[in-house]
Amino acid sequence: MVYERNLGKSAHRHFEAAELLYADMAVHRNHKPVAGYLYGIAGELAVKKLMQKSGIQEDTTGHRGGPYYAHFPELKTLLRNAEGRRAGELRIIAEDTTLFQNWHISMRYAPGSAVQNKWVDAWKNSATSLLHRMDAV
Repeated sequence: MVYERNLGKSAHRHFEAAELLYADMAVHRNHKPVAGYLYGIAGELAVKKLMQKSGIQEDTTGHRGGPYYAHFPELKTLLRNAEGRRAGELRIIAEDTTLFQNWHISMRYAPGSAVQNKWVDAWKNSATSLLHRMDAV
C-alpha cells in the first residue's frame, strides 16, 4: 500500500507522539528513548518539508536515494550543498553541530539504556526549533 505523503502533518504527528511519551516518562521510564527517536523523525520531516519549500525536487522514480530518504546525521551532510529558495536556511541547519547530535536512525535497535536522557532533552529542543522553522514559512 502506498500512503499519501504530507511531510508537515507527519512532522507534527510524530512530534505530538514524542511529547506524550516524554511526558509519560515519570510513569514509564523506557518511553523517553522512544520519545527521542520520534523527535528525530519529526525533525527530519520538518527539514524535508523545508526542502520542498526550497524547491528541492524529490526523486519520484522509486529510487530511494537522495536527501528525502536520508536520516540524521547523513541528511545534514547532504544539505551542505543545498540549492533553491531557502538554501541558506538549509545550510545553516546542516552546519549546526548541536542539532540532533548523537541521534542516529539505528537507535531503534538499541537498548533504551544506550540513549542518554540529556540527549533526548536536546533532541526535543532541536525538533521544536525545526518545526517552528517549518511552520514559519
